[in-house]
Amino acid sequence: MLEALFQDAPFLRLIGIASALLSIFAYLPYIRHTLAGRTQPQRTSWLIWSVLGTIALASQAYEGAQASLWFAAIQVSGTITIFLLSVRYGTGSFVTKADAGALWVAAAGLVIWVLTDTAVYALAITITISLMGGSMTILKAYRAPQSETLSTWATSCVAAGLAMVAVGHVHWVLLAYPLYLFVLNGGIVAAILLGRARGAPAPLYIRRYTKNAAH
Repeated sequence: MLEALFQDAPFLRLIGIASALLSIFAYLPYIRHTLAGRTQPQRTSWLIWSVLGTIALASQAYEGAQASLWFAAIQVSGTITIFLLSVRYGTGSFVTKADAGALWVAAAGLVIWVLTDTAVYALAITITISLMGGSMTILKAYRAPQSETLSTWATSCVAAGLAMVAVGHVHWVLLAYPLYLFVLNGGIVAAILLGRARGAPAPLYIRRYTKNAAH
């Protein structure tokens, strides 16, 4: 019965929509906290995620993703929104030599996609580089857990899990992107919790925000 349910197109579509709605819900507090100065997005991570997420979305669509594509589309839209906000409200540099190198590698993945007529290579390169960019946010979340919005990453992790279910069968190409986001979001959640557990001091801008909010 359970196997039949996972092969039911309306059920999978419902799960896919649920994952997309959860993704929207996840981004709202992050955007609100960024505008309020409580959260400072890491510019490098969000730049890389924006470009590579777009490539991943295109590759997923090309490889035949259906119900799980809702999740990927919302993720990319939210990522681009956060990156645009990070230009003014974020922290760290962007478009450094390392970033440029990562984007050139991503471009090479697109060329391979065109030459081989398969999106697998572009997707693999995209996920690898995205994890490298994500490591900077994981490190930042551990060192300054108050600078990140825990609910966003936790909700996004659940949404990624639902997106994997929405694939409906074991198709590693279609599972790769939501699985990667599940692992990445889970890693950031763990970093925030570990950072809080060790009593990491809040950054100066957080202390200033808290002080001003109290008045």
